[in-house]
Amino acid sequence: MAEIVNISPTPCWARLARLKAAGLIRGYHADIALDRVCAFTQVIVTISLTHHRKTDFDRFESFVSNKDEIIECIATGGGMDYVVKVICPSLDVFQALMETLLAAELGIDRYMTYIVTRSVKTARPNLAKLAAKGAT
Repeated sequence: MAEIVNISPTPCWARLARLKAAGLIRGYHADIALDRVCAFTQVIVTISLTHHRKTDFDRFESFVSNKDEIIECIATGGGMDYVVKVICPSLDVFQALMETLLAAELGIDRYMTYIVTRSVKTARPNLAKLAAKGAT
């Protein structure tokens, strides 16, 4: 990284430490080829809650935050309240997770499941393009 920004490693690490301390870098991750490690099922679930009170959203979000199978949960505006990405060893495990969510009385009105057959694109945002002033 130091080479890319044309500075020596020590100042580069100092800049990274400052960015992390300022909350601009939340962490680091490895992009693991999960399909080469184990068999799994990936499911996208859209969820709509019956009521739209803050306590309903808080209860749902707290519950899903503690489920390891749920790797991503996005609150949305529009027809559905949440889009959830789930990774499980099998469809049976996914079904058990959904039954747990429904039994927890989280106020789920309806949900739709979409089995992922293959990943077409997974990427991080192009930060330079995103941050550019007046970019189209």
